[in-house]
Amino acid sequence: MRFTIEERHLADLRGAAVPDSVHFHTLDASSVEDAVNTLIGSDGGEIIGKIQTFPGFQGIATVRRASGVYTLTISPSSQQVVGG
Repeated sequence: MRFTIEERHLADLRGAAVPDSVHFHTLDASSVEDAVNTLIGSDGGEIIGKIQTFPGFQGIATVRRASGVYTLTISPSSQQVVGG
């Protein structure tokens, strides 16, 4: 299944808010949990707490990385990979 993940930077390493810092990722995974683990696995991030899942292959997770704390909002995507 293809997922879109909205990544919102909540705080930097000092705990200061990071306004208007949103990135979007599209990736293929078998579940919400797999999508989160695939995204953060490449940069050594760690999940804070649990990944909250909702009906319809949606979820929310909080992640800590070397650059700060992020909220990930995961939802199914209808985008197609071009040239893939």
